[in-house]
Amino acid sequence: MTGDPAHPRFLDLDGVRLAYRLRPGSAPALAFLPGYASDMEGAKALALEAFAARCGVAMLRFDYSGTGMSSGRFEDGTLERWLDEAQAVVARLVEGPVILVGSSMGGWISLHLALRLPERVRAVVGIAAAPDFTDWGFTAEQKRELLEHGKIERPNPYGGEPQLTTLAFWQSGEALGLLGGPIAVDCPVRLVHGQNDNEVPVAVALRLMERLRSADVQLNILKGGGHRLSEPREIAAIVRTVAALLEPMP
Repeated sequence: MTGDPAHPRFLDLDGVRLAYRLRPGSAPALAFLPGYASDMEGAKALALEAFAARCGVAMLRFDYSGTGMSSGRFEDGTLERWLDEAQAVVARLVEGPVILVGSSMGGWISLHLALRLPERVRAVVGIAAAPDFTDWGFTAEQKRELLEHGKIERPNPYGGEPQLTTLAFWQSGEALGLLGGPIAVDCPVRLVHGQNDNEVPVAVALRLMERLRSADVQLNILKGGGHRLSEPREIAAIVRTVAALLEPMP
C-alpha cells in the first residue's frame, strides 16, 4: 500500500476518475465514506486523517463520481453506483482488514460493503448513519413529484444550491433498503448519533441497532448534537470510537 495523502490520486473505473487520498500505515486500515453530496475533505474525514497519522494507521479517503475532485456528473450518481465505486476503491487500494467509517449516506453504503466483503471488514462506524433514507426521508408528496418529474430539488439545510435528488437515485435506494428485516452483518458496529439530528432521527439509529445481526453493536447518542456532528467535542467522540476499535482485545 503506497500513497501520499498530501496529493490526491485517481483510480480509473468505467470511464470515471475517482479521486482518493491514501495514507500508508498499519492494519486495519480506516476507510472514510462521505455522505450525500459531500466529499473527502470534510472536518470529520480530516480529523480521522490526523488521528491515523498520529497512530501510524493506514487511511483511505475518496470522492464518489460527480462529487469533490472525481469526474462525472452528480445527477448520474445512484446509491448502487456509489456502492460499487466504494467496493472497487477498497478492494483495489487497501490490503488486509479495514474499518469502514461512513457518514450519513456513507453509513448506509458501509453496511452494504460489510455484507459484500465480510472477510475484509473488521468493523463499521456509522456517523449519523442514514440507511433507507429514500424511504423515510421523503414525504408522499415528494415521492409523487419524483415519479412525475424525474427529480426533486429541496432546500439545502446548510445553505447554497438546492439539494438535488434524481428518480434514478431514489429508485436505487429503494432497491437497497436494509431496515425491512435482519441485516446479516456480524462484525462490531458503532453508531454515533446526535440527539437533535433533524435529518436522520435517532429512531432510525435505534431501528438499525435492532436489525443488525451482530451482537456487538453500540449506539452513542451525543447530547445536543445535530446531523453534521462536526463540533470539536463531537469529532473527539468519533475519534475515540474509532480508536477503541483499534485497541487489542483483552
